[in-house]
Amino acid sequence: MLYVGTSGFSYDDWVGPFYPEGLPKKDFLDHYTREFDTVELNVSYYRIPDEKFTSSLSRRTPRGFVFFVKAYQGLTHKITEQTPAQLAMFKKALAPLSDEGKLGGVLFQFPYSFHRTESNTKHLLYLLKEFVDLSPVVEFRNREWLNREILSMLSKENAGFCAVDQPALRGLLPSEAIVTSKQIGYVRFHGRNSKKWWDHKEAWERYDYLYNEHELREWAVKIGDTARQTGKTFVYFNNHRNGQAVTNARQMKLLLGEVGK
Repeated sequence: MLYVGTSGFSYDDWVGPFYPEGLPKKDFLDHYTREFDTVELNVSYYRIPDEKFTSSLSRRTPRGFVFFVKAYQGLTHKITEQTPAQLAMFKKALAPLSDEGKLGGVLFQFPYSFHRTESNTKHLLYLLKEFVDLSPVVEFRNREWLNREILSMLSKENAGFCAVDQPALRGLLPSEAIVTSKQIGYVRFHGRNSKKWWDHKEAWERYDYLYNEHELREWAVKIGDTARQTGKTFVYFNNHRNGQAVTNARQMKLLLGEVGK
């Protein structure tokens, strides 16, 4: 099964490009679900949601809608002695979505500063084992992690590899479709704004990019191949500025139909 959506849905600058003028923010999710059957939930990176919040998400979305939840920053970016306790809280928050069959999995996105060291490798393995029943997917930003040993680890733990499209800059991972699990495939589109990737004042500047049809068509073929190798494949557009993610997600859905998924 193939899912295509966006990274997040609650953006004020989507009013006009996607959400109708005057639509209350509380109705954004309902409007989103009329067109897409999945979303990557990123608010969970900034704070651990409570069960009341995730229960509400489940109630407000139709049957068959799937959330992929980004791991809290304390598990991936700010690892401290508090991480085990935060992990337990985070897993508890996922229960309502999991119980209702609306949890696609958990995305562990590590920063470029997360280097391939012995301690970091142990931490990665710890997370994979803790979330083994919740379909973990790993996104590396540092190219040091792209090697046979790490890919074998992901495969052994039945964890997905997050393929990314991003600027072709030194040290970043190349835009390659890699499959490490027969259960799950994953692709994230960050845009190709190389000028703002490292040098930006606001986080959204890094992802301010609109893909053209040629760029998307190249990926449609690779996504189709990934989908044929996995039970479920998730595709998310993170170039969210001014609704560009919606535009490109719509285009990708059409292109995937052309290539036969």
